[in-house]
Amino acid sequence: MGLKSSKIEVKMLEGDKELLSKFRRENPWGMSCSIDLKNCNPDAIRDKKKIKEFVDKLCKLIDMKKFGDTYVVRFGEDLRVSGISMIQLIETSAICGHFADLTNSAYLDIFSCKEYPPYKTAEFCKKFFGAKEVKVEVMFRY
Repeated sequence: MGLKSSKIEVKMLEGDKELLSKFRRENPWGMSCSIDLKNCNPDAIRDKKKIKEFVDKLCKLIDMKKFGDTYVVRFGEDLRVSGISMIQLIETSAICGHFADLTNSAYLDIFSCKEYPPYKTAEFCKKFFGAKEVKVEVMFRY
């Protein structure tokens, strides 16, 4: 099990290295990363304080400066979409997320004109919310 995990971590670190090198070379306006987490710890994604703690730790990890407070709200009459949504402005753009109660999933979006390691970020998100699966999509914005 440790060997398999190690191979994944090495691949992710290589992916970050490639993306950050491309980011510096192409100098896009910014980077957008979507992170989908499946089968999260239900308690973690339903706790507003935990989500604020997540944002604080994430901003430290990716070296982003928060602009104002984290906005966290529970909403949704439709069971399919009900859950907590979060928005955190950062000096270089924003971090947003929705946490779906029905499926114990989290959908996170990080956009910044400052570089950050998307795969390291995704691994942090996965561990923080105890997700069983993670999907990452990265796009440069020009």
